[in-house]
Amino acid sequence: MSGEAQPRAIASSSNAGLRESGRELWAFRELLWTFTVREVKVRYAQSLLGVAWAIAQPLALMLAFSVFFGRFAGIRSDGLPYPLFSYAALLPWTFFTTSLSFGVPSLVTNTSLVTKVYFPREILPLASVLSAGVDFAAAAAVYGLLMAFYRISPSLALVHLLPLLVVQLVFTLAVTLILSAINVSYRDVRYAMPLVTQIWLYATPVIYPLSVVPEAIRPAYQAINPMAAVVDGYRRVLVASRPPDYSMLGLSGLCSTLLLLAGYLYFKRAERSFADVI
Repeated sequence: MSGEAQPRAIASSSNAGLRESGRELWAFRELLWTFTVREVKVRYAQSLLGVAWAIAQPLALMLAFSVFFGRFAGIRSDGLPYPLFSYAALLPWTFFTTSLSFGVPSLVTNTSLVTKVYFPREILPLASVLSAGVDFAAAAAVYGLLMAFYRISPSLALVHLLPLLVVQLVFTLAVTLILSAINVSYRDVRYAMPLVTQIWLYATPVIYPLSVVPEAIRPAYQAINPMAAVVDGYRRVLVASRPPDYSMLGLSGLCSTLLLLAGYLYFKRAERSFADVI
């Protein structure tokens, strides 16, 4: 096989594999829904506050950030009320971290299913990400109350949330699939997650505005960390009633899509040995 034909053959094989995996996942869509519902029920089983815990996390962080960073440290918020400034960023951020905390160990915590029953294994981390949408919706409802408190009326800018949600979901799925597959062989991933997400928080403009990042490195910064463009976009739409920076969001979306494709291919290759090493 010639040097040019070999990469084309590999790409064709990968595309065929992705199409086949996609068809198989679609065939098991009802199972994905079942696992998603089960994930939500199990998460809040025997919990006194139930889904209120989904509200407690971003609300508590908002209060802490507002006091220590907004008031004491005097971190600027581009003229926006700091509680709204921080909570708008915490909405996508808590969705991301919740998805990781439950999705990364999902294969290991369901060992009996992985080793005894056949189904597309990606259903387990996907169900964790989708179930995090319940927490996201509950936290978003609280943001609506904050908007009413600060007398900020909803605007047509809310239509720009759709592309933000797409990039947010694509990137979250990509990272969750990759780390969940690695965690099967190396359980250190699960224990490293709290530290990694904590450092990632400070590397993302959640506490501070994106404007503090030097303009010259912003494209690279948002390409490496797509959550930066998502967080900044949420602030623009929800607090400032402006559209996101679509040039930066497009770059983040492209990087997220490529990462998802590569992550899914990696997951499907690693899947062959899950039952042996888990």
